[in-house]
Amino acid sequence: MRVAVIGTGYVGLVTGVVLADMGNDVICVDNDPSKVEKLRNGISPIYEPGIEEMIRRNLNDQSIRFEASIADATQASEIVFIAVGTPPGEDGTPDLTAVRAVAREIGKAIDKYTVVVNKSTVPVGSGDLVENIIAEQGVSKELFDVVSNPEFLREGSAIHDTLEPDRIVIGAKKREAANKLVELYAPLEKPMYITDLNSAELIKYASNSFLAMKISFINAISRLCEACGANVSDVAKGMGADKRIGPLFLQAGLGWGGSCFPKDVEGLIKVAEGLGYDFELLKATQEINTTQTLHFLGRVEKRLGGLQGKKIGMLGLAFKPNTDDIRDAKSLVLIEEILNKGGSVHAYDPVAQENVEKVYPQIQYADHVFDVAEGADAIILVTEWNEFKQLDLEKLGSKMKNRILFDGRRVYSRASMEKAGFEYYTIGQAQ
Repeated sequence: MRVAVIGTGYVGLVTGVVLADMGNDVICVDNDPSKVEKLRNGISPIYEPGIEEMIRRNLNDQSIRFEASIADATQASEIVFIAVGTPPGEDGTPDLTAVRAVAREIGKAIDKYTVVVNKSTVPVGSGDLVENIIAEQGVSKELFDVVSNPEFLREGSAIHDTLEPDRIVIGAKKREAANKLVELYAPLEKPMYITDLNSAELIKYASNSFLAMKISFINAISRLCEACGANVSDVAKGMGADKRIGPLFLQAGLGWGGSCFPKDVEGLIKVAEGLGYDFELLKATQEINTTQTLHFLGRVEKRLGGLQGKKIGMLGLAFKPNTDDIRDAKSLVLIEEILNKGGSVHAYDPVAQENVEKVYPQIQYADHVFDVAEGADAIILVTEWNEFKQLDLEKLGSKMKNRILFDGRRVYSRASMEKAGFEYYTIGQAQ
């Protein structure tokens, strides 16, 4: 099939490349000329395992191309995906400026029947908004349909999640339009759920908000564990063995971040407000997440007798492993608080350092994982990169001023840390 994808961020680029790899003729569009040029040369603007190899393979096969013109891409395609950013505005409401602008350009270019697909995470009612904008350009409603097809990708495993989705959600007013997406995704042989537009849009917000709530719940439980001497891992295993609950997203840690959970939780709260409902449960979910990182740092501060003049080594800066994304990363919260309280930070991350350095040029950045330990009063593990999981703990400790490690992701065992002479603190366990 002939497909256009407008926007080459995480969602748009991965969607376009995977669809091309499935045998479709794909045009990816971006309004940034430098990004288009990089992509034409097989260089990905995002860090995602495997993405550059797929881009180059499909460029060689001529199944994908990268352009700047929405009009040309629309007229050459039968399905057009809108996959542009919808960042939260000042009050948390999703900003649909880019979606509106793209919809107008698509409307000006439509010259045959076209299915326009909202792939961006958008609030309920956005399908109708896009439909109205396109119609305002003088396009007959017989020439197009708008479909909602929310994504459920995880950064770091986005290609796998696109090829092996749990489900494919398609929201449409007409079966004819839904069938176009069914045909497109048929080779994946995965469950497809066809709904109305509003239900499809709400499914994305509801799914991410529920997962965020699950994480916040186990993080709240972790604080009880610290207070009473229980082990949150044991509690989570006992909970997760119940099939009604399940083990996923019950890993206690520093809290959720990234581009999806914070935006989608806030977005659903705002959607609810607009419909006259005060979603207090999600507000509590936010509050627990916001205070979790500060609670953890409070334990660091208590052990060290304050942070003034203390040198803190930091392992990991990205909001999660296998990405360079630092949006809502807990490392940024920790750095800001440590600096404000008179401490210094020496950090290392295998891929995200350059992004953090733009925000905090005043801290030290290490070339190697062991460098962060040099003279450190304590080390905080922030991101559970694989290379941190089998560290030579004796070598790490030998460089430190004090062998104190705060594990924000429950990577290490207390036995292995204590064997290496470390004082070990982690989430959901009393010292």
